[in-house]
Amino acid sequence: MSGHSKWATTKHKKAAIDAKRGKLFARLIKNIEVAARTGGGDPAGNPTLYDAIQKAKKNSVPADNIDRAVKRGSGAEAGGADWETIMYEGYGPAGVAFLVECLTDNRNRAASDVRTAFNRHGGSLADPGSVSYLFTRRGVVEVPAADGVDEDTVTMAVLEAGADEVEATDAGFVVFCEASDVVAVRTALQEAGIEYDSAESKWIASTSVELDLDKYKSVMRLYDALEDSDDVQEISTSMSVSDEVLAAYADEA
Repeated sequence: MSGHSKWATTKHKKAAIDAKRGKLFARLIKNIEVAARTGGGDPAGNPTLYDAIQKAKKNSVPADNIDRAVKRGSGAEAGGADWETIMYEGYGPAGVAFLVECLTDNRNRAASDVRTAFNRHGGSLADPGSVSYLFTRRGVVEVPAADGVDEDTVTMAVLEAGADEVEATDAGFVVFCEASDVVAVRTALQEAGIEYDSAESKWIASTSVELDLDKYKSVMRLYDALEDSDDVQEISTSMSVSDEVLAAYADEA
């Protein structure tokens, strides 16, 4: 089983940005609200809500915040926003493809934020469908490093549940599968007594653009500008960077 290039480093960069700017909690709470609104407020009967809650717990979102988000989303408590999902497509510096998923209660504000970020940082928005074809919706389950858990252990636990790739990372392992198999793979890990950090579907690029340090800096300026918007929920790109470039970038940060 082979993994997608540099998944962990790109993902961890995003997590660091989120945490630094205090936006991660808000994004996780939005996910819970939307999941509860879509599939009901009972995690036992709503796998999407279950996984959204688990991810929030793993990221130390207070239990009270989680409970209120479930109640708002399910209608048991007033105050839930009318969240709308909008996908924007574009290209950044060096021809890197971008998919920008917004979860917003103000479509005009979201569009303005995204357009401004692309225009100011060497990118350009594209017509719907002209970029998304470069990406495939995949199931992604993240498994933290733990004693007695190695790549073979994870692989044997998830293989029959539909997993087709396991990637070892500095933080543990990432299991890839069809988006429809996320719950089955997560359940297989649980049954094997293996902890997982998150289980969700994501857009994964089918091809990647290898970046040197200067180009990576340019792409990350656009990435960071998009992250600044409260409406931006998820960013997927086709960039790939070496460990050496990441290390050099971190040294300059």
